[in-house]
Amino acid sequence: MGALQRTLAAEHLGGTAVLTVDLDAIVANWRMLAARARPADCAAVVKADAYGLGAAAVAPALAAAGCGQFFVAHLVEGVALRRVLGAGPEILVLHGPAPGAAPGFAAHRLVPVLNSLAQAAAWAEFGRAQGAPLPAGLQVDTGMARLGLPAAQAAQLAARPDLDIRLLLSHLACADEVGHPANAAQLAVLLEVRRHFPGAAASLAASFGMFLGPAYHLDLVRPGAALYGINPAAGANPMRPVIRLQAPVVQVREIPAGAAVGYGHTWRAGAPARIATLGIGYADGLPRALSNRAGAWLGGVRLKLVGRVSMDSITLDASAVPEGALAPGTLLDLIGPDCDVDAVAAEAGTVGYELLTRLGDRFQRRYRGGGL
Repeated sequence: MGALQRTLAAEHLGGTAVLTVDLDAIVANWRMLAARARPADCAAVVKADAYGLGAAAVAPALAAAGCGQFFVAHLVEGVALRRVLGAGPEILVLHGPAPGAAPGFAAHRLVPVLNSLAQAAAWAEFGRAQGAPLPAGLQVDTGMARLGLPAAQAAQLAARPDLDIRLLLSHLACADEVGHPANAAQLAVLLEVRRHFPGAAASLAASFGMFLGPAYHLDLVRPGAALYGINPAAGANPMRPVIRLQAPVVQVREIPAGAAVGYGHTWRAGAPARIATLGIGYADGLPRALSNRAGAWLGGVRLKLVGRVSMDSITLDASAVPEGALAPGTLLDLIGPDCDVDAVAAEAGTVGYELLTRLGDRFQRRYRGGGL
């Protein structure tokens, strides 16, 4: 959590958009996923500042609930997380050690996930200088061509006594498509490589992969998006909602029929209308693609977003609510009980992952539960 976020969380600032994060819901989601994965262990992915929701608040709540392994993407995230969590939990860094970064991993007791022969060689050399091999994960490219070693190269590393590979992992490219043949093909590749590392655990399933069946759970699952309320399954969402995003009314005005609203005059009133301007925009992470498509909610009534999303504001057609129902300071839901993260993301033509991680730091953040 940045300094500005801490300030906003500590004060009540009228006219500021509010992001409420339910830590108890995140913990409940982790516990449900952990139960689903048993006997496999269940880690938590808290990269990108816990998908934009604040790793400094989220990770301690999960650790207190029993989560003992955390994944981040970058060394800087791992260092920050270690300072928050203390010495206990294991923290793995998915992008592995950049050239010259090995001492930083060791100083903060971070486990790198090795993605190339060069990273493996550098980590082995650093271990020799320390007097013993140091723990590492090894990423196998089973068919995504993004990170990791091809299966043949990964298997060759099993013979190296100067590497202590504790975890083999890979990532499913098509886990959100239950019947996609790539899923079974990737699992088969990882299982074949695993034969060469009898002492290492194996991990393939993230959030969506957990719902492909027990065969994909292996020794460790590593959910991320599902923890934060994004639907990881076909059909109804089994996860508890985690966030509520509300923005305040800045101004309400009456406009005549034919009046244009916003940049580019992309919307015109077909009849006299009441326009409410809210204090939130693309500088806060609200995608500009929501222009003339999304809406906000007041007491179960949807107010359509009209005109373009601006940097600091959006405009709504509030004609459907009674005169006087809106006033400066009234909070409307952009994400909440009537409109979840996945639905809003779909309106923007993107996914819930992107929507969460784009949320800015100008909100007043309110954390509920989690021992806070």
